[in-house]
Amino acid sequence: MTILKAIGGFIQEQLLGMKWLQKGIGQVLSSLGMDLSTPIGGSLHFFLYDVIKITALLCFLIFIISYIQSYFPPERSKRILGQFHGMGANVVAALLGTVTPFCSCSSIPLFIGFTSAGLPLGVTFSFLISSPMVDLGSLLLLMSIFGAKIAIVYVIVGLLVAVIGGTLIENMHMDQYVEEFILRAKGSVDITARELTVTDRLVYAKEQVIGTWKKVFPYILIGVSIGAVIHNWIPEGWIQNMLGRDQYFGVIIAVLVGVPMYADIFGTIPVAEALLMKGAPLGTILSFMMAVTTLSLPSMIMLRKAVKPKLLGVFVVICTAGIMTVGYLFNGFEYLLLK
Repeated sequence: MTILKAIGGFIQEQLLGMKWLQKGIGQVLSSLGMDLSTPIGGSLHFFLYDVIKITALLCFLIFIISYIQSYFPPERSKRILGQFHGMGANVVAALLGTVTPFCSCSSIPLFIGFTSAGLPLGVTFSFLISSPMVDLGSLLLLMSIFGAKIAIVYVIVGLLVAVIGGTLIENMHMDQYVEEFILRAKGSVDITARELTVTDRLVYAKEQVIGTWKKVFPYILIGVSIGAVIHNWIPEGWIQNMLGRDQYFGVIIAVLVGVPMYADIFGTIPVAEALLMKGAPLGTILSFMMAVTTLSLPSMIMLRKAVKPKLLGVFVVICTAGIMTVGYLFNGFEYLLLK
């Protein structure tokens, strides 16, 4: 048991957390005369460490996940989902969401394609909720900051939100609130894809790394910059007064702040890391991350092109309720997860 714990600690601290990198950057900055205890020195240290760490993990994870994703193109995913019915189909859709695009704006075109292909509306919404919220990349990145226990619980709870949300939408029978162009295309989308070779899959994974990195790197820079400011310039008391454990409305504030923003999971993690260091409750932090990745305003504008206002409103209400419930549950049982 001691050996396993040591191995787990090494993976957590050195491979995922890259503490060796943090120490090395600190030594370099100190040798250049930078005082890391000052806000400027601390901000620069935080910025360089997190940008390099997240970028390295991002590229590695995207390559691995994209290689896996190459086995689940939209047409194959459609065939897989078509074999399941009821809540089982929602579960499979949520699981498929973990190996697909890394942000909601990338997931929405797949949602439209699945719906046009005739898949049940609730099943496609389970996919739409799961895809940006709990992809495999977020699992490993969350492990690098919060540890394996919290990361795994986060993914499980995120999948539950996706399954329950999709099931509720399915039982409300809201197919008539999908835009007409999708309803007219229902059942007509049936694309067959050629079988990929190992070389094809490697090329695809490399292209996904380059394309995704170009798309998300600006958000990483923005997220890390915000995290550096929170970590080094904003007094801990301010965070405690707004989002602290005694602030009942902290989860609600976090969700309301997160919705207008647009970023993927990689851009929100440095902000979450800084908030955790300042003593913000775990559930409040995770609610913020979920709101940004699932309910961002740009994503809702894009989704509105595919569904009518009533269905969009139901989706937002269900997701918001689920995210807030998760936030309060995590805050309530935080002492068990952070032990």
